[in-house]
Amino acid sequence: MKKALLNCLLFLFAFAAKAQSVNPFGNALVPDMIADASIQEIDGTFYCYATTDGYDQGLNTSGPPVVWKSKDLVHWSFSGFYFPSAVGQKYWAPSKVIAANGKYYIYPTVNGFMYPAVANSPDGPFKLAKGVDTFSKTFTPATLLQSKHPKGPAGIDAEVFIDDDGQAYVFWQRRFAAKLNRDMVSVDTTSVVQISTKRGGYSEGPIFFKRKGIYYYLYTLGGDEKYQYAYGMSRTSPLGPFEFPESDIIATTNYERQIFGPGHGSVFNVPGTDDYYFAYLEFGRRSTNRQTYVNRLEFNGDGTIRPVDLTMNGVGALRSVPPEKTIRIVNSTASSVRSDLFIKRNQDSLFKRTESFSAQFAFDDANGSRWMAAAEDSTAWIVADLGKSQHLKRSEVYFVRPTAGHAYVLEYSDNGKTWKPCGGHRQVIVQSPHRDNLNCKARYLRVKILSGVNGIWEWYIY
Repeated sequence: MKKALLNCLLFLFAFAAKAQSVNPFGNALVPDMIADASIQEIDGTFYCYATTDGYDQGLNTSGPPVVWKSKDLVHWSFSGFYFPSAVGQKYWAPSKVIAANGKYYIYPTVNGFMYPAVANSPDGPFKLAKGVDTFSKTFTPATLLQSKHPKGPAGIDAEVFIDDDGQAYVFWQRRFAAKLNRDMVSVDTTSVVQISTKRGGYSEGPIFFKRKGIYYYLYTLGGDEKYQYAYGMSRTSPLGPFEFPESDIIATTNYERQIFGPGHGSVFNVPGTDDYYFAYLEFGRRSTNRQTYVNRLEFNGDGTIRPVDLTMNGVGALRSVPPEKTIRIVNSTASSVRSDLFIKRNQDSLFKRTESFSAQFAFDDANGSRWMAAAEDSTAWIVADLGKSQHLKRSEVYFVRPTAGHAYVLEYSDNGKTWKPCGGHRQVIVQSPHRDNLNCKARYLRVKILSGVNGIWEWYIY
């Protein structure tokens, strides 16, 4: 009887451990929480400008402006800030960068207002395109829209498009659109329209692009788990008139796949191809704790858009890069593991999601999962067991909340007891991943986090 009870308990323990290893967030685009992503390819490099989420203060704040870059849309990195004067501000929803007048322009929403900024490179550093490069609340005269109203000009979420004739257009919240003047920093106020769409209600996060002579206007509906994207088409002008197909909802919650609220994102194309992709945020961990995913955007013969086949798997590499083999991790241990997080719903009673934080998630090659140490753990560490002693070339660590910076020590060992330093840095550096070139032989590697959030999205060892 005792043996049967023991076997039952062991089975339940194993089942619980297996259940906790489930990753409900799939393979997000980048190993961080981002939303409102604007993605484009420039000179063979993919750029992702976005709202940085995960700062745990809801809509009251955001992370700083960083630009994630990738050669293949799979391996991403960033270093430092691309808009220095905007660090510390509430920085949301940057547009794609626009090449014009021999420079690059970007149009983020800062402290609730749209601003034009300019740089000599898509990497920055960007600065305000009008006046002094300094922000003050509630707003400054450098805003894109101008208003004499004491509360300032209304409008967020700028999307900018340049037509084949060189005319630039800007689209923003609540279905507004207008021509941009040639200076790219002011609006032709005589051209402002509010697009009449098939579906009413609040709307933000506009997306605009042109394909095979057809202009496409995408706009959001709802929010949270109820976020959706609808669209219209025009064969006449970026300002319309637009026609709205019968099947005009292209992205909505998929209950079967447990994908909730596909919202504010972008559409991008691989230059020289007819391959289009749809990037969108997902409700994720509630409030401003979202991640971004990418799926294919496909069209029917008449130019209408097919409903997006939403998945959390990603689309893989869009450009080939020389492969580099990583070392397989046979086991991982950590100083502690955070307790499971039950994620509350906002609007949808069918939303049920729990996140767990096992050390194995740091090595599962999926950007939606992460290892997190317990909140009370002041000396957090994680160990990678390589199974046998072997030569190590490099370590790449993607920490949680990387835009706030980290300091850490990297150590190696043959027996898991005696450790020697082989990398890391004691000063806080804002970048991801943190790379260490190695030239040692070991079975174990250990990261000890000295400063920054105690967690890792992914850790690759070569």
